[in-house]
Amino acid sequence: MSDHHDRFATRCIHAGQAPDPSTGAIMTPVYLTSTYVQDSPGVVKDGYDYARSKNPTRTALETNLASLERAEHAFVFSSGLAAMDCVLHQLRAGDHVILSDDVYGGTFRQLDKVFKHLGLATTRADLTQPGAVEHAWTGATRLVWFETPSNPMLKVIDIAAVRAEIDRLSGKAAKAPIPADGAYACESPLPRAILVVDNTFASPVLQNPLTFGADVVMHSCTKYIGGHSDLVAGALMTSDPGLAARLRYVQNAVGAVPSAMDCFLMLRSTKTLHVRVQRHGENALRVARWLEAHPAVQRVLYPGLESHPQHALAKAQMCGGFGGMISCVLKGGLKAATNALERARLFSLAESLGGVESLIEHPAIMTHASIPPDARKALGIDDGLIRLSVGIEDADDLLEDLANALK
Repeated sequence: MSDHHDRFATRCIHAGQAPDPSTGAIMTPVYLTSTYVQDSPGVVKDGYDYARSKNPTRTALETNLASLERAEHAFVFSSGLAAMDCVLHQLRAGDHVILSDDVYGGTFRQLDKVFKHLGLATTRADLTQPGAVEHAWTGATRLVWFETPSNPMLKVIDIAAVRAEIDRLSGKAAKAPIPADGAYACESPLPRAILVVDNTFASPVLQNPLTFGADVVMHSCTKYIGGHSDLVAGALMTSDPGLAARLRYVQNAVGAVPSAMDCFLMLRSTKTLHVRVQRHGENALRVARWLEAHPAVQRVLYPGLESHPQHALAKAQMCGGFGGMISCVLKGGLKAATNALERARLFSLAESLGGVESLIEHPAIMTHASIPPDARKALGIDDGLIRLSVGIEDADDLLEDLANALK
């Protein structure tokens, strides 16, 4: 499905995006159609019969994203949570999920408030700690899910080490093929645990989890892949043909797919993904170092700082930078955090991340309010914690804005 031979920047611009054969248009057309003419009943052109199942603009985007993540298959959805829902529909009542303790609030909510009532059991674990997978493991474990770097505490998890633990604990079942037989591709239960890595914070520019042993990579494309705060979308990538068949079936059966226009906008965005993420990272490193020296700041969490507990792992696992996300704890608790958030000008007070503009938010009140208070406290998501999505503005202007906000 994808060509991995070209270098990354070239694949950003060209993978899946040949000029339109009918006109020579350099940009992929937006196919605003809901259905397609058939040559004869059941005889369709290249599998295009109904736009929920397949759309040429979406096909181009999925080919592009597969190439960027060095995957053989990609599937895009109407949101990141819709992509997660597709994965969870591979499981059955009674299956067990190991979930990293630090994840986006919506990820926790979907497991704890939706699929819990459908019979899935979940154990949260700090997967940065040795033995955490084994301690949480049960004979019913069929999914291990984590983010790296994580949201909002910027934990970095060793993907290859978790993969090795899953294989060891699964024994021979670790190498069993994923079945995709029959008209209903999820008819058979998963024969082994699969590893899904949410790569949203790193983006494909900095990290390709499949190369470290992940079975599936997930993205909230709303963030760095979209990059302009003007769309909501999600994606899954895999190189396992059985998993691909199962994911494709659910994608079509549930129907949570993005519009052709959103796919077009994402294709526009991936063309600049490499240069945007580079600038995000350069600005974030400057901001993180500046914050670390500021007297109003108690602690800074950024994988690019030597003070980060997994800095060495981040250097080995991430390539060419550490991303644009920073969390920090301000002295003075909620009052200090509120004052800073209200005074910021270039850092807009808003949820989400990964856009070209800088954002700032309060996780405990905003993005992670669905996490129980005791769990937030255990993670360090306290009243003084703020999260910054550092944009691609001039770094000196961003530092001046933060200096005014922290007065």
